[in-house]
Amino acid sequence: MSEAQYLTGRILLAMPGMGDPNFDHAVIPIYVHEDAGAFGVGIGALREGISFHDVLHELDIEPGVAPDCEVHHGGPVEPGRGFVLHSADWRDESTLDGGPLGALSSSAAVLRAIAGGTGPGRWLLALGYAGWGEGQLDEEMHRHGWYAADGREAILFDTPWHARWTATWQAEGVDPSLLVGQTGTA
Repeated sequence: MSEAQYLTGRILLAMPGMGDPNFDHAVIPIYVHEDAGAFGVGIGALREGISFHDVLHELDIEPGVAPDCEVHHGGPVEPGRGFVLHSADWRDESTLDGGPLGALSSSAAVLRAIAGGTGPGRWLLALGYAGWGEGQLDEEMHRHGWYAADGREAILFDTPWHARWTATWQAEGVDPSLLVGQTGTA
């Protein structure tokens, strides 16, 4: 893996005091990190007032056997665009391999498969994404805005959304209550 792809398959955690309220306690699995930029989908906050069945109805997909569940706030870019973070047991032409994060799909086909009972075994839906231009995320990493944690499917699928930031830090062996919001230089 080249240095430019180091963050693919990892989970970004916003550092305390980052300074951008859009990313307060953000938990963002990264699916693309290359020279041209980076792309991830937030899973640490919910979209208020919208459910999975609402999204299906908006797309004229009958919910079928799909449970109704929350929809995550994936990020500030294209907030109406949907992404399904899911286990690697389902894929189509839109699917990105997420390594330890499972997979990510953005087609309506995955929603139809979930509704029909033939989709991935584990999944969650997010609207919007977080994106960085060439060198932007690398710069933010150097300014101590983000921490790159190991990618763990259990954080995505077994941890409630409101506990993911703390649980990811704890999985890294860090007590997040001891983190400070400022760094200095010597």
